[in-house]
Amino acid sequence: MIKEWATVVSWQNGEAQLSCDVKTSCNSCASRAGCGSRILNKLGPQTSHTLSVACNTPLVVGQKVELGITEGSLIGSALLVYMSPLVGLFLVSALFQALFGTNLAAICGAVLGGVGGFLIARGFSLKLSRRETWQPVILSVALPPDAFRVETTSSADSQ
Repeated sequence: MIKEWATVVSWQNGEAQLSCDVKTSCNSCASRAGCGSRILNKLGPQTSHTLSVACNTPLVVGQKVELGITEGSLIGSALLVYMSPLVGLFLVSALFQALFGTNLAAICGAVLGGVGGFLIARGFSLKLSRRETWQPVILSVALPPDAFRVETTSSADSQ
């Protein structure tokens, strides 16, 4: 089970809207100053993902929840997204090369196969996303933000 913390945006009728922040490894690497990936991450938008998860427990806005998704569904979706266009690219490119015998035909076949593989992956992902085993689940719920309060007293107040 792969786990990640998310923040509750809203909760209504047993469905929670959760926000997950995009994390990069750039804050923990020793070569932060000269890293090209860090510079590219700064250029791109700092986004967060919002998703809907079924939850019967009432939640409060700002509350943290731990989400989990099975490794099998994550690996399956990654294979679908990355391998379908790649296999389409190679197969159609080889087919066009064999049929027409020119490099231009192979390049056109590669483009068509890659786009076709992407469209196939997109169609299958819609079907697979409806499976209950591919949905994230809430594993644990943290205390609401207003559940406890810490008061400190200074030395000036005690005299």
